Amino acid sequence: MGPAFARANWSPCRGEALRKGQPFLILSGKGGKERLVPISSRAELAVERWLELVSKSGAWLFPGGKSHLSRVRLFQIVRQMAADAGIPPERISPHVLRHAFATHLLSGGADLRVLQSLLGHADIATTQIYTHVDSARLVELVNTRHPLATRGR
Repeated sequence: MGPAFARANWSPCRGEALRKGQPFLILSGKGGKERLVPISSRAELAVERWLELVSKSGAWLFPGGKSHLSRVRLFQIVRQMAADAGIPPERISPHVLRHAFATHLLSGGADLRVLQSLLGHADIATTQIYTHVDSARLVELVNTRHPLATRGR
């Protein structure tokens, strides 16, 4: 991350999690790690509407009882949304969504270091767990992207 994202600019607090004109949220996750979470313009509008519904004096963007939304409650919400969508709830969890996010980004050509940052991994080896890309995809990628692939033999 560049100097624009220096630690002093990060905050997990409700009021500073979303900044106008910046396409990301600043959230505090597992172990108190703060992360930049990219969001689309559509998601940004949804968060702005959400902010109108939650207490302006609260410290949390996603409050839950006396503090923030717990991981257990998030798990319950994700399972209920799956059931509502006709998806067997036992097939869905926050971890499954995280894995799908990582897999789709990698299959779309995302850089492993960028993915490491988005997932909040300290070690690149942890991120490599998500690299379940089949060999045919790798061959196709090398043949279309490598600078020597188009050179005559």
